[in-house]
Amino acid sequence: MMEDLSHIAVRATDSTEETNSASRQLTPFVSIVSCFNRDDTINYTAVRNQVRRQISFGNNILVCDTQGDFTCLTHAEKVRLCAEVVEEADGRVEVWANIGMPSTYQAILIGKDIAELGVNGMTVLAPYFVDCPDEDVILHYSKVADSLSVPICLYNAPGITMQALSLDVVRTLAAHDNIVGIKDNGVDRERMLAYLAFVRSRRDFALYAGNDTLILEALIHGAAGCMSDLGNILPRTLNTLCLMFANGSNREAAKWQALLGELHGDLSSLGNLPMRIKQLLYLMDNSVGTGRQPSPRPTDDEEKRLSALIEKYQIF
Repeated sequence: MMEDLSHIAVRATDSTEETNSASRQLTPFVSIVSCFNRDDTINYTAVRNQVRRQISFGNNILVCDTQGDFTCLTHAEKVRLCAEVVEEADGRVEVWANIGMPSTYQAILIGKDIAELGVNGMTVLAPYFVDCPDEDVILHYSKVADSLSVPICLYNAPGITMQALSLDVVRTLAAHDNIVGIKDNGVDRERMLAYLAFVRSRRDFALYAGNDTLILEALIHGAAGCMSDLGNILPRTLNTLCLMFANGSNREAAKWQALLGELHGDLSSLGNLPMRIKQLLYLMDNSVGTGRQPSPRPTDDEEKRLSALIEKYQIF
C-alpha cells in the first residue's frame, strides 16, 4: 500500500495494474525515453521494456520525441528504434513518431522510412536553427504532408525551434487532408486556448497537450488528448487523469493534474526538465541509461535530491 500523500491530495499509485482502457478515447500518449548503454549505444531491450510498461497502463507511445533524445540519434537508429517499438506494441496501442528535422528534405527522408514500419502517425517540428517566415513554415509542412502515407501532426515547441506556430499557420495547414492536428508543447496558455478555439470549430483537426501542467485545462477546452513527458515517471497518474475526465469526474482529474504539476515543478527546479526526467527514471531503473554525451549522469548531490523525489512520490 502506497503512503497517503495528503499534502499533494492524491496517492501516486503507479503499480503494474492495468488501467481501464476507456481512457484511450482521450488518447494519452507518452513520449518515451530512448534507452542507452554505457557506451552510448541504444539499449533496445530496455526500450521494449518501457513500451510494455506504458502498455500496461493503457498509454499510447510517441517515439523519437524530445524526451527521446531525437537530436542525438542517427537516421538508422531512429528507423530501428521505431521498428522495435512498433513490433513490441503489436497493435495493442497506437505508436506515433516524431520526424522533426532542420530541413524539409531530411524530414521527408526519415518520414518515408518510418512510414513503412506501420506507425499510426507522426509529429513534425517546424524547422529549427532557421528563423522561417510563416510562408516557409506552411511550405515545409505541406511538402512533408504531401510526401507521406500516414497522417501528421504539427508540433509547436518554441523552446526548441525558437518560434511558435502562429494561429494563421495552423488555420492554413489544418485544411490539408493529411494534417490531422497539433501537439502544443509551449508554455503560452493563451496561445493554447486560441488553438483550441479554432480546433472546436472543426471535426477533423485535434490538439494534443504537450505541456504536462496544462493537460486538464486543455481537455476541458476540447483537446483530444495529451503527449506527455512526465508519463515516463507516473504513467498511471497520466492515464487516470484522462480516465477521470472522460468519466466526467473533473474534481478527481484535478487531483491527478495537481500531482503532475507538483512533480513538474520539483524537477524544473533542478534544471533542464527533459534531462531531469531521464535522470529520475534512471534512478528508478538504471537499464534506461542517461542521455548521450554530453548529457551528464547526475552528480552525487543531484542524485540525492532526485532520490528524495522517488520517496516523496512513492515511485518504486
